[in-house]
Amino acid sequence: MSVSIESNFGADYAAHLPLLGDSIAELLAFFAVKRVYGVGGDFVANLINALDKQVAVLPSSNEMHAGFSACAQAELNPLGVCMTTYTVGSLPCTSAAALARTEGLPVVFISGAPGEAEINSQALHHSVHPHTAWHTDLDAALNAFKALGVRAERLQGQRHSGQPNVAAEQFLQLLLHAYVNRQPVYIEVPRDLIYQPTQALNLPSCPSELRPQALNLSGAELIANQIRTQLTRAKAPLVFIGEKLRLNPALLEKILTFCEHHHLPYATTWFGKGMLDESKPLCLGSYNGVFSRLPQQQYIESEADYVLELGTAIFPSDTNNAFSSQTYAIDNHGNKTMLKGTAQWETDVDAVISLLIEQPLALQTQVNLNPIEAEKPAPQAELGYHLLAAGINAAQQAATRPFIFVPEVGNSLFASFELDTLGSDIGRSYLANPWYAAMGTSLPYARAVVDQLAELGSDQSVVVITGDGGFNFQANELINLQKQGANLVVVYMRNNIFHLGKAGDAPIYACNHEGFDPKLLIQAYGGKGHLCQYIGEFVDTLCSCVASGGLHLIEVPAPIEEAAQSDTTQKLNCYIGYRNGDVEAISRWQELCEQRG
Repeated sequence: MSVSIESNFGADYAAHLPLLGDSIAELLAFFAVKRVYGVGGDFVANLINALDKQVAVLPSSNEMHAGFSACAQAELNPLGVCMTTYTVGSLPCTSAAALARTEGLPVVFISGAPGEAEINSQALHHSVHPHTAWHTDLDAALNAFKALGVRAERLQGQRHSGQPNVAAEQFLQLLLHAYVNRQPVYIEVPRDLIYQPTQALNLPSCPSELRPQALNLSGAELIANQIRTQLTRAKAPLVFIGEKLRLNPALLEKILTFCEHHHLPYATTWFGKGMLDESKPLCLGSYNGVFSRLPQQQYIESEADYVLELGTAIFPSDTNNAFSSQTYAIDNHGNKTMLKGTAQWETDVDAVISLLIEQPLALQTQVNLNPIEAEKPAPQAELGYHLLAAGINAAQQAATRPFIFVPEVGNSLFASFELDTLGSDIGRSYLANPWYAAMGTSLPYARAVVDQLAELGSDQSVVVITGDGGFNFQANELINLQKQGANLVVVYMRNNIFHLGKAGDAPIYACNHEGFDPKLLIQAYGGKGHLCQYIGEFVDTLCSCVASGGLHLIEVPAPIEEAAQSDTTQKLNCYIGYRNGDVEAISRWQELCEQRG
C-alpha cells in the first residue's frame, strides 16, 4: 500500500518541505554565490528558472569558458559555480575541472540530467551512446569527472512514497566538500526533481560554522618555540609565503602584519604572485630561482641566514621550483623551518603564528633593503616581450590606480612574472594558472574579475596580456565583456605563431593569418583598437586606454628572435629544448645551472 508524506508525517510537515530547486538556490546564496556561469540547455532549463530567483545566471560563450570563469570566481570567493546541460554541456567542462583540481579551487560543476522517470532502456538524445551499443551509458560524464579525481554524484530522488528525498542534504554535503577541501565537485541534477519536495535544512548563520574548527594536531607550542629561537638568532631572516595562502586571506593578513611588526622581509612563489602588494618595502616579490629577476634577489639567495617557509606545496612542482634546475635557494637553504600547512584551512599554521604574535620577540635583525630603481628603456626602443613588463610597469606607475593582471599561458605568462603587482580592490592583482597551463583562460578569467569589481562598485582596470595564439582560443568571450561594459585592455602580442617551445616549422605552429586585423575585431565588440611598436607610444597608449575606460586592444608586433624574448622565456625555451634532448640546449642549460648552482 502506498503511503504519502502527508499521511505519514502530517499535513504541517508536508507543507513545510521546500522544493529542491528553491533549496539549491538557497544553498548557493548561503555560500555567498552571487553569480553562476554557464550555457543553457534542455535538461538544465528547470534549474535555471529556479536559481534565477536568487542568483545571477550568466551566459558564457561556451561551456569550457563557463568553467574557466568559475575557476577565477573560486580564486576570489568561497565557491565558483558553472552550470551546463547533460553530457554535451558538462563534458566540455572537464578541462576546467582538471584546472580546478590542480590549482585546488572549490568549483562546483552543476549539470542538468535526465529525470529519474526518463531512465529506461531507450537511449536519450544526449547520451554518449553509439547506435551499435547493447546498453545505454548514462554515467559517462560522472565517470569522466571521477577519472580526474573529482567527487561526482547524481542527486537522488524519493525512494519511498512516505519519505521526502534527501537531495538538498546531498547537495549541501557536496558544496561543503568543495568548500572545506578546496577541491571541485561535479553534481548532476535530474530535471524532474527540481519541483519535487525535499527535506528542509537547518543552516547555521555562515558557512564557516560548518567547517571543522578544532585543530587535531598537537605541538604548535613546540614549533613556535623553535621558530622564536631561530628568529632571535637570525640577522637576515626571510619569511617565504606559499601559494596555499592565496585562498586564505585572513591568515595571509595575519602573517603580513607579523612581518611588518618585526621588520621581516618576505617573498612568495610564482604561484602566489598577486597575493602580495610588491610596492611594500619588505616585499621581495615572487621568486623562482634562475628564472627570476628580482631587485632584491641577492638577499634571498645569498644573504638570508634563516628562512621561515609557510604554506608551500607538500609535493613540489617543477614549474614552481625553478624547473628542477637546483637553483631554487629556498629548497636548498640550510637553515629553515618549513610549516607546510597540513591541516584543513591551514589551522596549524594559524595556531603557530598566533602563538608567535602573543609573545614579544626581541630580534637582532640587521636587514638593509635599499630600494633599487628599475632600469627604464628608452621611449624609442622597439617593443617586444623583453620590454613588455617594463612598459606595463611604467604605465601602471603613471596611472592613478594599480592594474589587475590576467596573463595568458605562453610567452605572455612567463614575461608577466616581471610585472609589479600592487594593491587590488578584490584582494588579488594577478590571476593565472601556470601549473595546469590550460591555454584560453585569460578572457574567461577576466570576465569573472570584472564581475567581482562591478559587485564592489570598483572601476579598477584589468589588463589581459596574451599572445595571438592564446587570444584566438577565446575571442568569442569578448561578447560577454562587451555586455558587461568592462574596463579591460587586451595587450595582444602578435607573431602569428605558437612560439613557446617551438622546435620546428611544422604548420601546427602557425596560429594566424597575416590578413587578420584584431583591431577591427575589437571594434565589432564595441571597443577600440590600437597599434604600438615602440615603448614610449605603448606606455602613453596604455595610460590613455585605462583613463578612458571601456574595452581596448593594443596590438604589439612581437619579434621571435631570441633577444626579443623575455629573460624568463629565453631560459624556459632552453629548458624545453634540454628536456627534448636538443644537444645545444643541453649544453646551454647545464651552463646556466652551473652559474647559479
